[in-house]
Amino acid sequence: MMLQSHLFIDGHWIPGSEERYLDVINPANGEVEGRVAHASRYDMDRALAAAERGFKVWKETSVFERSKIMRGAATLLRQRSEEIATLLVAQAGKPLAEARLELASAADVLDWFSEEARRAYGRVISPRSSAVSQQVIKEPIGPAVGFTPWNFPVAQIVRKVGPALAAGCSIIIKGPEEAPAAPVEFFRCLHDAGVPAGVVGLLFGTPAEISGYLVPHPTIRKVSFTGSVPVGKHLASVAGAHMKRATMELGGHAPVIICADANLELAADVLLTTKFRHAGQACVAPTRFLIERSVYSKFIQLYKARCENLVIGDGRDPATTLGPLNSERRLATLQSLIEDAVSKGATLEHGGRRVGTKGFFLEPTILSGVTPDMRVMNEEPFGPLALMVPFDSLDEAIDEANRLPFGLAAYAWTADLRAANKISRSVESGMISTNHFGLAIPETPYGGIKDSGIGSEGGLEAIEAYLNSKFVTQMDPA
Repeated sequence: MMLQSHLFIDGHWIPGSEERYLDVINPANGEVEGRVAHASRYDMDRALAAAERGFKVWKETSVFERSKIMRGAATLLRQRSEEIATLLVAQAGKPLAEARLELASAADVLDWFSEEARRAYGRVISPRSSAVSQQVIKEPIGPAVGFTPWNFPVAQIVRKVGPALAAGCSIIIKGPEEAPAAPVEFFRCLHDAGVPAGVVGLLFGTPAEISGYLVPHPTIRKVSFTGSVPVGKHLASVAGAHMKRATMELGGHAPVIICADANLELAADVLLTTKFRHAGQACVAPTRFLIERSVYSKFIQLYKARCENLVIGDGRDPATTLGPLNSERRLATLQSLIEDAVSKGATLEHGGRRVGTKGFFLEPTILSGVTPDMRVMNEEPFGPLALMVPFDSLDEAIDEANRLPFGLAAYAWTADLRAANKISRSVESGMISTNHFGLAIPETPYGGIKDSGIGSEGGLEAIEAYLNSKFVTQMDPA
């Protein structure tokens, strides 16, 4: 029986007023494996009205009750993770181990925000007169809308739902049509844990239609988007035109600076996992490997050897460590970038070929001798493609790291504390991790600068985006 994913509006699962559906493709074999409901304008109006009612209920719910409900949802997510993981594998294409890791991480994020719900403190300001009291109180901003991508279908939703619920906001999520089943099951966890009707809503459909209607709608007071730079800039401009707060987590082209004194074996191990997680379809994946010239050839050989050990296949096979790309279009884009680079003088060190005729598999690919005039050095590849670039001085590496308008994630490997500090201070990025992969944990900020976004979807900063600060001053009437 074909799996059908429905809309969640006002505490109910519905097929949509027009009963339209979109096909869901399994990227491992290219076959239709499910359908997802398509929201109409009428459905969006229902979701907005429900969010407005839900907000009035949720903002008056005590922070202790909110916290309890959110922790309950996190517990249910952990209990149901095996079933949900199989849906992530079938629709998002990631290996089973990665699907389990995403769900465990999502539960941790929801748990963390459930605790922070009780700590969204205001403050008392010392007055200039003994007859006056002054304080700042925090209030939920209002109903929000979040737009989430397909590559981490549950984790990215949690990064929007978690802080919204913690702050006391209702939220409508426009989920990913490519991988809707796992988000549906996450919303079941929220509902079964006791989140009141209307506080959370889940829509699927045509992205431009939904964003074009919801973002400017007067009910919505906060917009959060994770996705491409062009779409993010457009939505930010629409939100700005209507004076709405916006959080944008957009694309990247992450540099990793590898100095000659680094532990190259450890760097190769960690960067293999970081690069090829979900077939490189992660916006924080390292892409430009900037390697000190004296160890350039050695590192490439270490990395190639590890690439040969990756097992390409359907994520349902426990042995698989590299799954498919999301679509035929993404595969064609990667092949085009590789061809352009090779035609301009790059060396194909490893991979570069499509694997099989079913599904959208690409070999893990390493290109050396890449130069700034190549498309791949300027466009986010979003796939299993590592670019090797030598450098002679740390300043040269930092200049290359900062050359592009992106600034989401960056990495460094060095045994020299002075070099590490210089990189941390000088590289223009919202997040920098040195000698390990330390990003995306619940208590830390998660977001970019420059064209990679505005605001944060992690840490205290994430909740602040859903809160208004109200200044209250009173004078003793006597």
